[in-house]
Amino acid sequence: MAKNIQIAIDGPAGAGKSTIAKIVAEKLGYTYIDTGAMYRAVTYKALCTGIQLEDAQALEKMLRATEIRLQPSQEGQLVFVDGENVSAPIRSNEVTANVSQVAAYANIREILVAMQQQLAEQGGVVMDGRDIGTHVLPNAELKIFMSASVEERARRRQLDNEKRGIPSSIESLIEEIALRDKKDSEREASPLIQAEDAMYLDTTQLSIDAAAEAILKLAKEKIA
Repeated sequence: MAKNIQIAIDGPAGAGKSTIAKIVAEKLGYTYIDTGAMYRAVTYKALCTGIQLEDAQALEKMLRATEIRLQPSQEGQLVFVDGENVSAPIRSNEVTANVSQVAAYANIREILVAMQQQLAEQGGVVMDGRDIGTHVLPNAELKIFMSASVEERARRRQLDNEKRGIPSSIESLIEEIALRDKKDSEREASPLIQAEDAMYLDTTQLSIDAAAEAILKLAKEKIA
């Protein structure tokens, strides 16, 4: 019987992690876990309830009283906050601009990491984020660090925004992504770095399907 492994996919914003991770999970019959959506959910609720994003203690108190649920569906992973489907609003420009600040707090990361580890306990998961291979699933059987040029990531983000009806300029996206990279890699709590045992995958010139195939090949070797 094939074993169920943990697949950790890390990388900066716009590298294509979520899209590719979803395909890999689907092909393997695994559960896909988008950890970034969990940080977005916390940011979204804080913005909606008027909690100051500078107040890490207030954010923690709010999070401890919040139910975040990830649910697979035909349209991909749905995100629920206290029973409300927030899958679309957590992708807004306002949430995107503020999520790095919330994700930098060690107390917030600690709570969400514990939730993520619980979800992955049985294996058979593909989890993507910024610190999966280094911090959340340090013993994952397969670790991938995925990246692409800032310009290519901005182009992809713009296409994604267009589909969602969110207006954005390529110049502002390049600036935003570069700033997000800086914040994510310089934060004290679980910064964005490549795990020593992770495979590096540059997706700048790769199609989504080609990147997914490359990971599937590695995954099948590990499963066998």
